[in-house]
Amino acid sequence: MRAFEYASPTTKEQAVNLLAGAWGETEILAGGTDLLSLMKDDIVAPKRLVNIKDIAGLRGIRFNAQTGLRIGATTTIEDLLDSPQVRRNYPAIAEAARGITSPQIRNMGTVGGDLCQRPRCWYYRAGYGLLAKDQSGRSLALEGDNRYHAILGNSGPAFFVNPSSLAPALIAYGARVRIYGPKGERDVELEKFFISPKSDNEREYDLRPNEILTEIIVPSPAGARSATYEVRQKEALDWPLAAASVVIRLSGNRVQSARVVLGHVAPTPWRSAEAEQALAGKAITEDVAKAAGSAAVEKARSLGHNAYKIQLARVAVKRAIMQAAGGAK
Repeated sequence: MRAFEYASPTTKEQAVNLLAGAWGETEILAGGTDLLSLMKDDIVAPKRLVNIKDIAGLRGIRFNAQTGLRIGATTTIEDLLDSPQVRRNYPAIAEAARGITSPQIRNMGTVGGDLCQRPRCWYYRAGYGLLAKDQSGRSLALEGDNRYHAILGNSGPAFFVNPSSLAPALIAYGARVRIYGPKGERDVELEKFFISPKSDNEREYDLRPNEILTEIIVPSPAGARSATYEVRQKEALDWPLAAASVVIRLSGNRVQSARVVLGHVAPTPWRSAEAEQALAGKAITEDVAKAAGSAAVEKARSLGHNAYKIQLARVAVKRAIMQAAGGAK
């Protein structure tokens, strides 16, 4: 690991003043569960780390039945799981957090860090850059082993999958993030926060080098039914092969509105308008849920070794819908 400066500001204003105007010069340290690994592997080499754990007001959970949920960016995964308000009112978020099985990650990893973690693509982690190209400019993901890569939004040049465990559920609830920078605060819909980069110099999210994510704001659930369903290779700490989060509102026994978001299948969390349309106005049955699952992957494309993920994503959507509906027949 290379030498670096270490700063521990106590206000968000101090933190922003310590950040550089270009990526690579400085990095934000919260839980450190991803950043320190990147530094040890020499994938990133910041000259300064800005620790934001000592900034008052960035950690904590507040819930109001009318206005919804506010989650500080340095709130840990364990904080989410310990919150009765989250478990009771936002089960899809609690289920997504429960999928992070490592006690160490739960206690150190933060909600903001989960949203901003870098891709787990093994080409990127081996030092081939965000878009994983060789010296001749060919895509290693297309030419090589792509069994864990994207099946949606994979027309290029990015082929990795977004690694966030919490983003699909938060997007399904219509969450937004609050960001603080030199020009003050700005809010961004979480669905629009994630970006499929076009170059190695970009990041995968709408966050400038001298900004920090301070808060996640989730609207009131207002009687919605929700669930997250993940398909994973093992129960020990690992990233899912495919996941789906759904938030459904019923009028009588029919779907008045639905939001269906897939995770770990595209460079960004993938909201499926096709699955939502397949549910609109329908009573939820197993056949309807199955049809929505099929609709969610109708535009999916295998890269050669990851065709199996299409079926896994289809099943994840179906089972998340059934789980949210309470096993409605």
